[in-house]
Amino acid sequence: MTSLPSLPTPKKLGLVIDLDTCVGCHACVVSCKEWNTGGYGSALSDQDPYGADVSGAWLNRVHSFEVVPEGGEVVGEAGQARIVHFPKSCLHCEDAPCVTVCPTGASYKRSADGIVLVDEDKCIGCGLCAWACPYGAREMDLAAGVMKKCTLCIDRIYNETLEEVDRVPSCVRTCPANARHFGDLGDPNSAVSILVAERGGMDLMPEQGTKPVNKYLPPRPRKSLAESAHTLPLAENTEGAKGFFAWLDGMLDRI
Repeated sequence: MTSLPSLPTPKKLGLVIDLDTCVGCHACVVSCKEWNTGGYGSALSDQDPYGADVSGAWLNRVHSFEVVPEGGEVVGEAGQARIVHFPKSCLHCEDAPCVTVCPTGASYKRSADGIVLVDEDKCIGCGLCAWACPYGAREMDLAAGVMKKCTLCIDRIYNETLEEVDRVPSCVRTCPANARHFGDLGDPNSAVSILVAERGGMDLMPEQGTKPVNKYLPPRPRKSLAESAHTLPLAENTEGAKGFFAWLDGMLDRI
């Protein structure tokens, strides 16, 4: 089996995902697929992409949920219904069970920055890491016969030939809603750590004890539609209306 780094990693590179601003557009999903198909490791394959039984390897997926308002048993009770879009990929856990279960050393955690990776030359496709991951964040590439996962675009973030603004994961660079943030969560003064502290960032399924590096920012409370609506005073009469408004007033009188 594979061992985790003996000492805490000096850096904890990871993502902070804002569930309040994510609109579920899947731009991050498509960008991730495109970049990783031509970047680090072998291409991400698809099986029968235009057929009835489509499957493929995606390192980032977005799930959407309809949330029941607090105090209501049925959507719409005690408030209005709400859709929350939930992006999910590898969380680069500090105590990563996918690493310790790997029989060949293919799955490993980097000691320099905490990124969890798969050495595809060592992977035998046994799937033990996928069974061990409580988040379902690993994908078996059926064409390559190896396990795939989010790499935090390691071939981008350290690539000095790219402009500095582009040295972030593809999903972060692509997000049109600015719902995805990248940085060192081991540095309490980093922008992502400050964001987590200010917004009450949360671990996903902390009861699993995996200590995920990635954090989620919870949706902000919403006002009800009635509270948010701006009421306009109704005109007592329409005398003196001219042009289009006079015509409209006449048409409405006939209804």
